[in-house]
Amino acid sequence: MGNIYDGAFRTILNDCRQLIIPVINEIFGEDYNGNEKIEFHPNEHFIDRQDGADQERITDTNFTIFGVKKKKYHLECESSLPDGRMTIRLFEYDAQIALDEGEVINETLTVTFPNTAVLYLRTYKKTPDKMRYVIKTPGGTVEYDVPIMKVQEYSLEDIFTKHLLLLIPFYIFSHEKDFKVYNSNEQRLVELKAEYRNILDRLDKLEQEGTIGAFDKRTIIELSSNVIKEIAQKYENVQKGVGDIMGGALIETEARTILNRGKDEGRNENKKETALRMLRDGVLPIEKIAEYSGLDVAEIEQLEGLRTV
Repeated sequence: MGNIYDGAFRTILNDCRQLIIPVINEIFGEDYNGNEKIEFHPNEHFIDRQDGADQERITDTNFTIFGVKKKKYHLECESSLPDGRMTIRLFEYDAQIALDEGEVINETLTVTFPNTAVLYLRTYKKTPDKMRYVIKTPGGTVEYDVPIMKVQEYSLEDIFTKHLLLLIPFYIFSHEKDFKVYNSNEQRLVELKAEYRNILDRLDKLEQEGTIGAFDKRTIIELSSNVIKEIAQKYENVQKGVGDIMGGALIETEARTILNRGKDEGRNENKKETALRMLRDGVLPIEKIAEYSGLDVAEIEQLEGLRTV
């Protein structure tokens, strides 16, 4: 899988971790409410080899969600054609994750395998609906499914209705087969650009409602821009047309952040000026000046110290 897609997936998982919850609910049929604590674990694992050499493998992400019960999850993101090797890698990761927290009591080893799933960015005819582990042991056979989320099967309406915002940076994959058409047909390109303007409008609305924060929105936009540049690099009109929309939104978001910061700083300066005037009057105690100006007592004391220097 390309480093850009891999990096985008890890970034949004680690930086916007609450966006994981709706995806976990969708894949595993959980009913987390979104307020659960999420604890991430190291992605680097060393796989033991028969020749004695340890091979480092890096998982996309593994984490624990503390709901009614504590559950560990392992998610991988894949864009290549299924060929069986992914299933082998998954099992190696899962076994090592389980072993990392294995417990030995009275020479009895207990390991807990994570709930594992794969997000496929591209869907091929050979892409299955699930993978399956069948583990034959002297004590009996254990078998279970590893669910697959096919990102291309989720419409924009699905993504927003189910709050699967984590998928937005990869939504462009659903249009990949039509890049050649978009690149040569201006009207079709206009339709694609309108779809991305709709995405931005809906993200703005979610931010205004307080459903997502400014940082989450900015991260989604930035990663979407990165993925579009990578996937459409052979199609200049697509890359420029949609990429410019996302890039422009990113600049606007940064400008708005700077503006709001400036407003906050301006309000704070007004509070300081008010407090200084009251200090000069010398009538009110520091506690009252803090109450009336909206500053902390410590800030008032600092202002008083500067005034008397």
